[in-house]
Amino acid sequence: PVKYSLDQNYPNPFNPSTKIVYSVAQPSQVKLVVTNILGQVVETLVDEFRSAGTFEVNFNAENLSSGLYIYSLEAGSVSISKKMTLLK
Repeated sequence: PVKYSLDQNYPNPFNPSTKIVYSVAQPSQVKLVVTNILGQVVETLVDEFRSAGTFEVNFNAENLSSGLYIYSLEAGSVSISKKMTLLK
């Protein structure tokens, strides 16, 4: 990949799990977290050093209630956030 990117989760809306794909342009420390609408972290999906490439993570929200959630990628000096909806 030539740039950092965070794809829209699929499916969206989802119940109870969804797939998140992201790309890392250069080897770097990567953090991918899911927060509720109040900004509280409900799950950390990735928090480790990654080589350059495209990665896929499955997020299971079985223990969460329906609503809007934000997932955010931090890698290098880049920060990208997107919204997803859990419908139960």
